[in-house]
Amino acid sequence: MVVSRSRWSTVAAFASLAAVTQVLWVTYAPVADAAARHYGVGDGAIGWLANVFPLVYVLLAIPAGVLLDRRFRGALAVGAVLVALGALLRIVGDGYAVALAGQLVVSVAQPLVLNAITSVAGRYLADEDRPAGIAVGSASTFAGLIVGFGLGAVFAEDVGTLLLVQAALAVVAALAVLRVLRTPPPFRVPPAPVGFGALRTAWRDRTIRTLCALVFVPFGVFVTMATFAQPLLEPAGVPEATSGLILLACVAAGVVGCAVVPVWAHRHSREVLAMTTALVVTTVACVVLAVVPGVATGYIALALIGFGLLPALPIVLELTERRGGGTEGTAAGLIWLTGNLGGLVLAGVVAVLIDGPTLVFLLLAALSLLTLPLLRVYRRTGR
Repeated sequence: MVVSRSRWSTVAAFASLAAVTQVLWVTYAPVADAAARHYGVGDGAIGWLANVFPLVYVLLAIPAGVLLDRRFRGALAVGAVLVALGALLRIVGDGYAVALAGQLVVSVAQPLVLNAITSVAGRYLADEDRPAGIAVGSASTFAGLIVGFGLGAVFAEDVGTLLLVQAALAVVAALAVLRVLRTPPPFRVPPAPVGFGALRTAWRDRTIRTLCALVFVPFGVFVTMATFAQPLLEPAGVPEATSGLILLACVAAGVVGCAVVPVWAHRHSREVLAMTTALVVTTVACVVLAVVPGVATGYIALALIGFGLLPALPIVLELTERRGGGTEGTAAGLIWLTGNLGGLVLAGVVAVLIDGPTLVFLLLAALSLLTLPLLRVYRRTGR
């Protein structure tokens, strides 16, 4: 009997592609002023170069998941090609329309790539390696944010060179994924239902529905912090540059957390404990920011939020993969869809309340606390 071995090379190639999608997503965020001058548009138009990503994800999360379940290698290959094409499209001209078209192409590719995190682990890794593989795939998305902001800092006043460098990264990552996809995966998964039967199968599972509900607030809190950290901390005397560093510390702590917490939680069957701790820590951190905002509390609180909340994604994805049964891509699509909706809703609410940072932080603390009962529901249904 031949025992198949895990193919970590495939996971590594996929992780690089997942990271690049996030690099391309935040391309213009750290160079917003320079990009506005480069394209001759206002800050609002530059914002849409990033905002199209969550909007398109909400529309395509489920179709992308169904496609991955039915035609995994073909769907992921299409995603890889679209990532490269979108990045290359942005360098063919200096007009805003070209930049927006490139971002739209990459945003269409994003659900095909990110929904595949659990599918890659299920098809290319042995059972005991899958939690680590999902953690690597998830951590790579957050690492991509750090790379994206870092490249923005390096090429702060040279948008053209920034786009060229990112296009090169996208092409290399896409070629690496296309190369590893030429070989069939060593591990089989149950065949997916025809058409949108995968969606019906996944949604009927109460555990998956509970997991979807669980990510709504944590994902929303992180997106809110990533979007509004600067204006929320500014009244406390935190400079804009320092807010950027605080946000980078938050994401960096999240990458470390993704590398450690999910694997530990799976090994000791402590997934619920890990998520409970993350929500409690987030609640306390938000209360601290509401009462004593500042540079020191900003660094500590957001680092703790990143270390706690970001690992919740790979934990939930790994729990979803266990329940997938041939619908891993669709189930992951539901998780990502709910998370992105959480980000859109909470960020929209905070945008209205932005002049009251204390109220915003207390609201995020209350929502985090109110999410805890869902873990009791999961504990029952997960059994």
